[in-house]
Amino acid sequence: MTSCDKPNFFSLESLLLITSSCYNIALNIRQSFYNAGIIASRTLSCKVISIGNITVGGTGKTPMTIYVVRLLQQLGYKVAVVSRGYKGSEENRGSIVSDGSKIFLGPDASGDEPFMMANMLKNVPVAVGQKRFDMGKKILKLYKPDVLVLDDAFQHRQLNRDMDLVLLDYSCPFGNKHLVPRGVLREPVSSLSRADAVIITRSNQKTNGYKSLFCRKAEKKLQPCPVFYSCHNPYVFQAVKKNSYSDQKKNTKSYDFTFLKGQKVVAFSGIACNGSFRQTVAEIGCIITEFLEFSDHYFYLEKDFNKISRISKKSDAKYLLTTQKDYMRIYNKVKWPVDLVVIGVEISFGKDEPGFISFIKNCLD
Repeated sequence: MTSCDKPNFFSLESLLLITSSCYNIALNIRQSFYNAGIIASRTLSCKVISIGNITVGGTGKTPMTIYVVRLLQQLGYKVAVVSRGYKGSEENRGSIVSDGSKIFLGPDASGDEPFMMANMLKNVPVAVGQKRFDMGKKILKLYKPDVLVLDDAFQHRQLNRDMDLVLLDYSCPFGNKHLVPRGVLREPVSSLSRADAVIITRSNQKTNGYKSLFCRKAEKKLQPCPVFYSCHNPYVFQAVKKNSYSDQKKNTKSYDFTFLKGQKVVAFSGIACNGSFRQTVAEIGCIITEFLEFSDHYFYLEKDFNKISRISKKSDAKYLLTTQKDYMRIYNKVKWPVDLVVIGVEISFGKDEPGFISFIKNCLD
């Protein structure tokens, strides 16, 4: 199309623009109703911390939730977690996933992320449900936590919170700056005014912690809201021998990737940011013979397992690599023809950690 041509009103671009505009209008009406008190937010009798974002997936909310929960435990608080349970069968009804020691639901019912948190967080009850206030009341009655941590709840304004932590991905904080479906924003950038702190995640990838021009501008624009920088540090969560079923409870956590360097691997993932996992595998030093991408929260079928196995044999791969989140959906479903290595991710604040811990303590005190 030349500069003199008029855009087609019925083009895909025009349709996305119209849909995004309608979504923006509806969103503004909803936010104004909350701000004016026309729609009331409800309050629980404990401290509530929300961990969320303003984009569609991929900022590291679940590993950040795990980090914050463990930090709160170290500070002496009794903690519980409520997640939406996206794509789990209990999402609409709501249910207890774990009481902190025993897990009651599998990933199909709870969703992959709550199931992963229930496996990783000891002495921390985990619940799922769209109605966070109702599930919060239930978990308060059963377990009496001091602090309730909400996973992915920045847009969930039905429940008041004492602290809103909002995550932005270093490499692509706002996408193309358009709302969904034209872009990746769930809310306008101006909604960050509701945040108590902004955390820039994955500041180690491609940057080695260097603050980009965007980050420096963001810090000034967001003042007085504090901005912290975190990294995603990979580790080997588990290594499963070929021709054997894996066990999600067995944790062989290791930071030693020496055995993977220079080895042919087939990697696969079904997460919001598959490219990030591929980059991690490359930085480990693996030779990626094939990388298979699936949609976020994808529940694998037998044909997918067969395809992955077939490709691993054909490419003469030494290992199969996947993410810990994917592993939660497949751990007992297949015996692989080669060793499976599960890569986990943990959060590190580096030099920002003392400041972040002080911020959390001050807000709760």
